[in-house]
Amino acid sequence: MRTATVIALLSAAFSTTALAREPLTAAEQAAGWKSLSEPTAWRGYKQEKLPGQGWVVKDGEFRQAPPGGGDIETTQQFGDFEFCCSFKLDDKANSGIMWRVVDKHDTAWQTGPEYQLLEDHTYQGAQPGQMCGALYDLYPPAEGKKLNPAGQWNEARIRLGSGIIRQYLNGGKTVEARIFAEDGKPTREWLDKIAASKFKAYDGFGLQAKGAIALQDHGGGVAFKDLKVRDPSAPMPGEIALFNGKDLSGWKAIVPEAEKAGIKPESVWEVKDGILICKGNPVGYIRTDKDYTNYVLKLEWRFNPVTKKAGNSGVLLRMVGEDKVWPKSVEAQLQSGSAGDFWNIDEFKMTTEPSRLNGRNTKKTHGNENPVGEWNEYEIIVDHGTVTLKVNGEVLNEATEVEELAGKICLQSEGAEIQFRNIRLVEIK
Repeated sequence: MRTATVIALLSAAFSTTALAREPLTAAEQAAGWKSLSEPTAWRGYKQEKLPGQGWVVKDGEFRQAPPGGGDIETTQQFGDFEFCCSFKLDDKANSGIMWRVVDKHDTAWQTGPEYQLLEDHTYQGAQPGQMCGALYDLYPPAEGKKLNPAGQWNEARIRLGSGIIRQYLNGGKTVEARIFAEDGKPTREWLDKIAASKFKAYDGFGLQAKGAIALQDHGGGVAFKDLKVRDPSAPMPGEIALFNGKDLSGWKAIVPEAEKAGIKPESVWEVKDGILICKGNPVGYIRTDKDYTNYVLKLEWRFNPVTKKAGNSGVLLRMVGEDKVWPKSVEAQLQSGSAGDFWNIDEFKMTTEPSRLNGRNTKKTHGNENPVGEWNEYEIIVDHGTVTLKVNGEVLNEATEVEELAGKICLQSEGAEIQFRNIRLVEIK
C-alpha cells in the first residue's frame, strides 16, 4: 500500500495561476462547495507549506513525480465532508485519498482511512480490498465498477455524513458502510474491521472526530484536478431557515377538507423538539409565504421512528396558481421507496428522461433511502431550467427545460405521519 515517506523541504514550485480550475458554478457555490485548487489550501504532512519536489503543476493538474515529496493534506480539517476530484493514473500507478488525517504518526495513512487509487489493469498482485475504489484493506469495491484505462481521467467522490461513508468511482457507488452511530461513536462493525487489519497497530486510526483530507505520494504516476470539498452538515453560505424549529411562521396551511372535519388547517401540523410533524390527514399541504425561483433547498425527513410505518408525501417546487389539491408545481416525491421520483402536476413545463417517464411520473434512476424511520436528506437544486434531486448525497433524477418562474415551496400532507427538520435554502444568484 504505502511506505513511510520522506518529507522534502519547500520550494516555489506552485503558483495560483497554474492551479486555477474552472470556477465553481453559482449553484455549487450556493450549495457550499469550496475549491481546493489554490496552493494555500494544501500543505505537506506535518509541514506548514507544500513540498516543493515531488509535486509538479502543469495545465492545472497536481501531478506526482520522482523523487517524491511526501503526502499533502488540506490545511482545513473536516468532520462530515463531501470531496470530489478527477484523477488520472499511469500504468501500474498506486495512490490514495485519505480522510480525517491528523499529524499524529509517521505517515498520513496511519490515522486516515483511504479511498484506494490503483491502475487495476496493469498493477499486479493486488487483493480485492486493495483495488481501485476500495476503502483500503477494509471494504473491497462493489462489483461492476467502471475504471477508465491508464492515461484517462476518472472521477472520485467521497461522502461521510450521518455516520455513513460512501465512495463513488465515475458515478457508481463502490463502498457504503455505517461506521459511526448517531451519537458519533464507532459501530461494532467498524471497530472489528480495524481490529482485523494492520491498522490496529496505530492508535486512533479511523476514529478521529475530524481531520484533513490527504493525497498520497506513492511513487508517482497519478494526477489530480478539479478538487473541491464541502461540509454537507454545515450551513450553506447565506442560507435562510424556512422552518424556525418553533412554529409555522413563514408557512400557510392549505387543507381543503379541514372545515368538513371541523379542524383548523394548521392543526394537521405540529412542532415538537425542533421537528415539524405532519399527521398526514386530512390531505393538503403547507406552503411558504414567499416565492422563490432559483435556489438550493435542503431538508431532512423521516417517517415515524417508533411505528416505522411507510408513507407518502412530497416537496412541491415553483408552485403557482390557485391553492388546491394538488396545485401546479413540480413535485419531488417522498413516498417510501420512491424518493427521487418526479411528478408533473397540472402540466408544468419540464422535460425528463423518456425511458423513465410514465404519464406524469418520472422514475428515479435508483434508490438511496435509509430504512424507514431513519432520517434522510433531500438536496434539491432548482437552477434556472434544470431541477436536480439528490437523496442522501446521490443524484437520482434531473429535469431540464423546466419553466422558470417564481413560486412557493410546499410540503404535502398525504395520508401518513412524516417528520421534517433542518429546512433551509440559499438562492442562486
